[in-house]
Amino acid sequence: MNVVVVGAGIAGLACAAELAAAGVRVRVHERGPRVGGRLAVDSLGGRYADIGAAYLVADDPDFADVARRWRDRGLARPWTDTLAVFQGRLPGQPAAGPVRWAAPGGLRSLAEDLATGLDVVLNSELDAVPPDADAVVLAMPGPQALRLRPPAAVADAARAQAWEPVLTAVCAYPRRSWPGFRGAFVNDHPVLATVCDDGDRRGDLAPVLVAHSTAGFARPRLDDPDAAGGELAAAVNDLLGLDERPEVRVHRWTYARPSSPGTPPFVTDGRVWLAGDAFGRPRVQTAWLSGRAAGRAVIQSTER
Repeated sequence: MNVVVVGAGIAGLACAAELAAAGVRVRVHERGPRVGGRLAVDSLGGRYADIGAAYLVADDPDFADVARRWRDRGLARPWTDTLAVFQGRLPGQPAAGPVRWAAPGGLRSLAEDLATGLDVVLNSELDAVPPDADAVVLAMPGPQALRLRPPAAVADAARAQAWEPVLTAVCAYPRRSWPGFRGAFVNDHPVLATVCDDGDRRGDLAPVLVAHSTAGFARPRLDDPDAAGGELAAAVNDLLGLDERPEVRVHRWTYARPSSPGTPPFVTDGRVWLAGDAFGRPRVQTAWLSGRAAGRAVIQSTER
């Protein structure tokens, strides 16, 4: 059996790993130069900062086992179970929740670990569903999957997905001068949705904050995200009472967060599957579970 997985984010890699472990021949095509998808990092001043997913949650037993294995090898660590909350520009009560995990080498290092031993072709952008594959898994947001002209059942599910954009600003300061916090949810703010202390998250205490915008702020600025750097940095400074001007890098995520998550772990017409974090709560864990489920379904389809 010949299986093609399109997309080397965590869903695609989890799918491919499941297939490879079962002895299925599988190749992953990734249009970018790196694996990871939204487990992404960017370099500013010679240091990498997490710019996609802010952390991962591992409250599913199987994914928790994966996280523990990463921890045992020094690739991931429990970070915090409590994040600050701002209501507009005013501090609110901290929000306790599940343990959030971070990665000292950046979350992309976890995707790179998943990709070990897999047949991954980078810088490989396909323009159609491969016709000669026995099964194809599209591990990506629905709007991106539509570019490959999938069959009707998969295309209908892809069109049903709604996604929100985000701009991410990496703000590197001369020194750490903000009040102690690990990360914060920012509610009812015109610009900011979350702010994370990347130095605390990564464990090196670098003076770097990473801010994620609201969808409303990002949407009209997608064509020129760099121009939004000043506004994002000013909003962070205003929120935290900072005076120093940071060096800023901005990254655009056109499909950052599904706003209408699906309930099954994937959709398929029997040969083509669509998987990813749109099939459940928008989490790293959801993407992993969806990709693994698609991989298992492909295996089962060959056993009938």
